[in-house]
Amino acid sequence: MCRSTVQEQTRRQVAVLNATAQELFSLYLKCQGEPFSSESDKLCNPAGIFFPAFRVNRTSERKEVMVAMYKLFAFLNASLGNITRDQEELNPMAKELLERLHNTTKTTRGLISNLTCLLCKNYNIFQVDVRYGDSSKGKSAFKKKQQGCQVLRKYVQVIGQAARVLLPHLSPS
Repeated sequence: MCRSTVQEQTRRQVAVLNATAQELFSLYLKCQGEPFSSESDKLCNPAGIFFPAFRVNRTSERKEVMVAMYKLFAFLNASLGNITRDQEELNPMAKELLERLHNTTKTTRGLISNLTCLLCKNYNIFQVDVRYGDSSKGKSAFKKKQQGCQVLRKYVQVIGQAARVLLPHLSPS
């Protein structure tokens, strides 16, 4: 059973993720050093990576929006886990970056929990098929850094759209 505040909590979580995404990406680039700091347009181009399609808009059915959100944030949660693990290995002294990655992951997990509750309660959807990105295990340090910056660049692009689409669907009705 969902708490009565689940919609408001979900709105806040999306707003927090949207407000902090660009800062997380910028800090990530700074901590990777060169050539990521100066060549981010080329190295962090997310064109070649898998990221869940987000083809919903403000006029989409609420159920369709909730499912798309769940897929997006479940993917993001797994990707943040990979990025955090890699950064703990590659940049163990980057405390601020690691803290932001952990905080973003906590917010994402809370959001997934709330979306799960809303999907179950409102639509009797108990399972959503999610495709995850490639693991970075076994890749070179450069490839790990590049994969992280590609995912975070795409996240910055998608979270703003997600917030614009989701928030009207979570307005008190």
